[in-house]
Amino acid sequence: MRPEEALQVILRPYVTERTFDLIERQNKIVFLVKNGARKRKIRDAVEMLYDVDVASVNTANTLSGKKAYVRLSEKSSATDLASKLGLV
Repeated sequence: MRPEEALQVILRPYVTERTFDLIERQNKIVFLVKNGARKRKIRDAVEMLYDVDVASVNTANTLSGKKAYVRLSEKSSATDLASKLGLV
């Protein structure tokens, strides 16, 4: 996957109080993604753009768009990624 493709899949991080709790307790970070994005593409895009190891991806279609709940592996820290993205 090329960086241009990855940037089209991952739209932006999704930030609420609940997502901060997920970052701290479950090592997950939430992104709004393109509606047609599949889990494998989301995983590849996150790994390439942010240089982290992804353990799993769950998605949900909501009124605000499609959300991807990305659990990072134990080697990667969601807190570090959130600070890198300027969320914390």
